[in-house]
Amino acid sequence: MHELAICQALMDQVDQIVLEQHATGVAKIILQIGPLSGVEPHLLKQAFPLASAGTLAEHSLLEIKPQAIEVECSKCSQRTLAKPNRLVCGACGDWKTRLISGDEMLLESVELICEEEMNHV
Repeated sequence: MHELAICQALMDQVDQIVLEQHATGVAKIILQIGPLSGVEPHLLKQAFPLASAGTLAEHSLLEIKPQAIEVECSKCSQRTLAKPNRLVCGACGDWKTRLISGDEMLLESVELICEEEMNHV
């Protein structure tokens, strides 16, 4: 399951952010995942507890937002939404399109816990 390796790489990235910001923990991680990314969101959620165990993100919430597929038409230059199995222009119906988004996994945000916050809770 390559989602575990992806989660482990995500934890490395989150750990780096925690260190840079001098945080004491992670409350929430938000990812955007496109349907053409090759990542299965439900498998990523299952792998997250294993990958985050023993890290500062161990008790954090992983939120996954689906990302839309957007294409740009070579014929009419319009940018429209498309379906994974039908990457045609939504404006003119032409099949000569260029993928703009929907094939990536993006770390949208990391909600950190800082010492000041813990002292006031």
